[in-house]
Amino acid sequence: MLGHATKSAADTDPFAWGVAAKTVGAVVAVLVFLPALAGCQSSSPRTRVVAPLGAFVTPIVDPTASGPVENVGEAAGALVLDRADRELDRAAAEPRDHSGRVSASMARCPAEMALVDDAVCVDRWEASLVEHVPGGDRPWSPYLPVDGREARVRAVSRPGVVPQGYISGYQAMLACNASGKRLCQPEEWERACRGPQVTTFPYGSERRAGVCNDDVRATHPVPQAAAAAGITADRWWSDGMNLSIINQLPDSLLPTGARSECTNAYGVHDMVGNLHEWVDDRDGTFRGGYYMDTSKNGDGCSYRTTAHSFDYHDYSTGFRCCMDPEHVE
Repeated sequence: MLGHATKSAADTDPFAWGVAAKTVGAVVAVLVFLPALAGCQSSSPRTRVVAPLGAFVTPIVDPTASGPVENVGEAAGALVLDRADRELDRAAAEPRDHSGRVSASMARCPAEMALVDDAVCVDRWEASLVEHVPGGDRPWSPYLPVDGREARVRAVSRPGVVPQGYISGYQAMLACNASGKRLCQPEEWERACRGPQVTTFPYGSERRAGVCNDDVRATHPVPQAAAAAGITADRWWSDGMNLSIINQLPDSLLPTGARSECTNAYGVHDMVGNLHEWVDDRDGTFRGGYYMDTSKNGDGCSYRTTAHSFDYHDYSTGFRCCMDPEHVE
């Protein structure tokens, strides 16, 4: 990615119930066709700034929604959805589990984690966040940074929900820790991605189009969102990298497990494409690529970006957690 920068997250509570949301004026989709992807190059100098939340739109959204919010003026109304019904619908539509070799040893890991090489538990799905509030937990919007609210959120791994972008490695580490987990070590992450057959992609040795969310949309989402937000072209790659609308555009971020074949015999999903995933490297490393690039810094499970510091975030940065399995005598 080209140079990125950020300011703080929204000051208002993104989940304030009964907020009367102003209808955002019709967003004109400005199609900016880029002949070459502006991808993060691992050889770039590490940046020590956290990219800002753009001033364009801070939609109030239901993070359990299964698709993009195309009319941001309607986003506030999403919170009035009946969450219990949505949970039942999500459970009924849970992505197919390919971990047919699961044995009793899986009990050594929580249900939402897979046992990899009998050595580490790895989240089966990219992480989303819940916020602790009086009376329990509620979903945090996957389209909003958590700057300043790190102590209030924790990581969860669930199928069929939009995973959390806009998160730094440091914030991801705290979110994992808050759930009794940790960020994966680089070698743990790669073993989980390659599967027991040790392949380049979770599903095999050769890239297959459409298996994972790495289709690369024709229009890069950052210029499209930034131009619609009124950001000038010289500021797209600094002020536009954390716009909440980016991952809500069509053909961008997908719910966890939506590409049901993007998995392996361990039963971990979306380790290539969808979102970059932070690993436990305090110098800053994320793995696996995202929906616009899974090849510039290595192919498939070899993808590795080291261009940014551990406190950096943008629309493409996500994570999953690991933990040590229960010891068996």
